[in-house]
Amino acid sequence: MNIRFTLKARRGAVAVTIAAGLALSAAGCGGGDNEDGKPKSSTSAPASKDSGSDPSAQEGSDKTLAELKGEDGLILKLTSATRDAGGFVTIAGELKNDGDQPARVSVRTAGGETEIIKHGSSLGGATLIDSAGKKRYYVLRDTDGRPLTTTNMPRIKAGASIPVFMQFPSPPTSTTEVTFQLPTFASATISISG
Repeated sequence: MNIRFTLKARRGAVAVTIAAGLALSAAGCGGGDNEDGKPKSSTSAPASKDSGSDPSAQEGSDKTLAELKGEDGLILKLTSATRDAGGFVTIAGELKNDGDQPARVSVRTAGGETEIIKHGSSLGGATLIDSAGKKRYYVLRDTDGRPLTTTNMPRIKAGASIPVFMQFPSPPTSTTEVTFQLPTFASATISISG
């Protein structure tokens, strides 16, 4: 490998890590507008669930791209697959325990790569398959080898769910449909927006 390629790869990995951090930071920030269009102050009381406001894409939505059944009553509901300007695709959704007993996500969902497995439980084994382009895209990693996915998932109580996300390199903009795969779950074809 030449130095030029290595430097480009490093810069790309750093850019993805920074973009992921900013996206997660923005997701954690509250905000929005009051009914009169003025920004809410940071001291205002949180809106109640009965306020009737529409959730943002980061808060989740009722739109479902796919629902994948897994082991032990777990269901992965994918709600968005968005192409970002930084050259990656972020897939978000929720993992629900549809069983009657608490369940844990299988360690097999992290995949088989030693670099990812050493960072604990994750959805690092997820892949996107572009059949038209004949390419497979793996979950991105930060500079320490940690997968850019939800990690260290807790045991999920019966009927409960947790939000999840995964980031991948972006297929070409001409590719709008890919097959999503995650070990121990069924596969599904999803549409990429953006």
